[in-house]
Amino acid sequence: MFDDMWLPQETLRSLMEGRVFHVASSGPEDRTCVRLRTEIIEFLRCPLVGDASQANVLLRIGDTAFDSDEAYTIRRTGDAIVIEGNTSRAVLYGFYAFLRATLTGESVDDVYSAPSQAIRMVDHWDQTDGSVERGYSGASILFGTLGEDTWEDPGNFTVHDRGMDPFRHDRARLVAYARFLASVGLNAVAINNVNVRGLGASLIEHPLIEQVKEVADVFDEFGIATYLSVFFGAPRRLGGLDTSDPLDPRVRAWWAAKADAIYALIPRFGGFLVKADSEGEPGPYQYGRDHADGANMLAEALAPHGGTVIWRAFVYNSSQDWRDRGTDRARAAFDNFKALDGRFAPNVALQVKFGPIDFQNCEPLNTLIGGMERTNVVIEFEITAEYLGHQIDVNYSVPQWIRMINTDTGHEPGEEGLAKNVIRAHAVDAGRTGFAAVQNVGMDRNWTGNKLAQANFYGFGRMCWDDELDAGRILDEWIAQTFPVLDGEGRSIVRAIQATSNQTYIDYTAPLGVGFMTVPHYHYGPSVDGYEYDRWGTYHFADRDGVGVDRTQATGTGYTAQYAPALAARYEDVATAPDETLLFFHHVPYTHVLHDGTSVIQHIYDTHFRGVENVRGYVEQWDRLRGRIPDEDFDNVNERLGRQLASAIEWRDQINTFFYRMSGIPDEQGRTIHR
Repeated sequence: MFDDMWLPQETLRSLMEGRVFHVASSGPEDRTCVRLRTEIIEFLRCPLVGDASQANVLLRIGDTAFDSDEAYTIRRTGDAIVIEGNTSRAVLYGFYAFLRATLTGESVDDVYSAPSQAIRMVDHWDQTDGSVERGYSGASILFGTLGEDTWEDPGNFTVHDRGMDPFRHDRARLVAYARFLASVGLNAVAINNVNVRGLGASLIEHPLIEQVKEVADVFDEFGIATYLSVFFGAPRRLGGLDTSDPLDPRVRAWWAAKADAIYALIPRFGGFLVKADSEGEPGPYQYGRDHADGANMLAEALAPHGGTVIWRAFVYNSSQDWRDRGTDRARAAFDNFKALDGRFAPNVALQVKFGPIDFQNCEPLNTLIGGMERTNVVIEFEITAEYLGHQIDVNYSVPQWIRMINTDTGHEPGEEGLAKNVIRAHAVDAGRTGFAAVQNVGMDRNWTGNKLAQANFYGFGRMCWDDELDAGRILDEWIAQTFPVLDGEGRSIVRAIQATSNQTYIDYTAPLGVGFMTVPHYHYGPSVDGYEYDRWGTYHFADRDGVGVDRTQATGTGYTAQYAPALAARYEDVATAPDETLLFFHHVPYTHVLHDGTSVIQHIYDTHFRGVENVRGYVEQWDRLRGRIPDEDFDNVNERLGRQLASAIEWRDQINTFFYRMSGIPDEQGRTIHR
């Protein structure tokens, strides 16, 4: 069994008592219209009538004055609620918005809503053997065998052969999952890992593509397009060719035939997601070609069908040498892609991580966001908590994401220069821009391992749909829907924990934007020097004189020059660089004074002690909810908080001890540091 997340079925059925629905469509019914009727009858168990005069909730699908085919209105007309949109998908979004408003107590007297972002996507890093790379919530919901629900990272990325039926075939869970996606306005899903291993490469061909169709048909009911991550070397591995050169006519013809076959079977297939020339994956560089050559080859194959190539810009040399201070992983995306700006086909979108390294607890904005001026860009986030606590530690990450999308890139004036807007302003096709995120669900009963981690899944979807929402508003919505039995005091407790959790995690982990002090590979818990002499190129350069990476133009790697001039100048000068990412840009003495008047070393001590005390407070606060929420939910979070406290203490003690030994400067408050 699995829980209802933010769609509590029994509560909704109770609240919908007395509601009678009518669906009117001006055209032929499609799958989504049928799903809408099914949601009314089976999910809500409400009556659906053919006579509009007998209904008090009217769903109208047809031509409106709306520019967007995903926009909807909800309004009150006398005693009736009317939900309208151009398409069945729009009305389905309006239907779920009506349920949300019912649970949260929001007004539906006069609502108009259209999505802020065109592509609103989640990427699964699920493998065909049921494992999930960077998954912390059990086995894959898509692949594996029924009854095999648990999975833990074994320390490698080996994928086992499951034979020719790798799919889980858990339709009930798949339908529930698609409902969650659509309820927050998400419209695309990539079902397999970007690191395409094992049978993953064969998902694009018979007989596995027929099984992909089964999954895609379910998502299609909810207006969600299915994408596949594809293996760039597939023409050699699967097609028997002697090359995968993107400019070879045989290779282009092979991909075109594959696309034709896929669309013949799945007409509303979304397209391909590609990771190439990165972390061991093959790509166009093998053949002396560039990423525009590779992406455009696939775009050519998909273009007749309206498909999209989403090409990840996470490309860097993963065999770097710590001895070379001029090598900088942060520069890599810009260095690899900026020169290609304007060369990508209109149906290609670059998927760019929001930060230049790898989803750290605090990073500046990626320079490709705004820096690509004639290219479609999708900004990538990571819902799964790879570096942010593994869904053991409570970490409501939406505040961090919202800060990033509202960062001024300096590439356009005013609001248009904000990250969330500049991707549209600079697009070749604004309909192929948006947000994507690595998903955090699995076969655990509560889907996300930690009940509170559901808020990040919910929050990402809401941020995609309405990027003007603030993190607090999103959190309040989630709490009201997820814990409808809680009174005001109980909801305040949950809110107090969640709203401060992201900053608390930052406090007790890597300081001031330096990043990557985690245990190598696993990325949970502290290992100060774990990556310091490692080929992956993530260093802090702490020594007896100071800490941080010099990325200035004057004396460092020159990374700051990748920003627009105003931002470059701000980050270049240690006096104006923001404190939260100071050590990302500068190597400074331990005695360097931050803008709040605290020295770097004292800030490290203070925040790490504060972080632990905050987690102690969470444990005490959560205990006040005992008996006030379902026991399974209480026990789940309670157990996770216990583990989080132990981890926070270890972070505090290792980080503080390391920097005391490096600096020789004691804590001003005389607290215990294990020397």
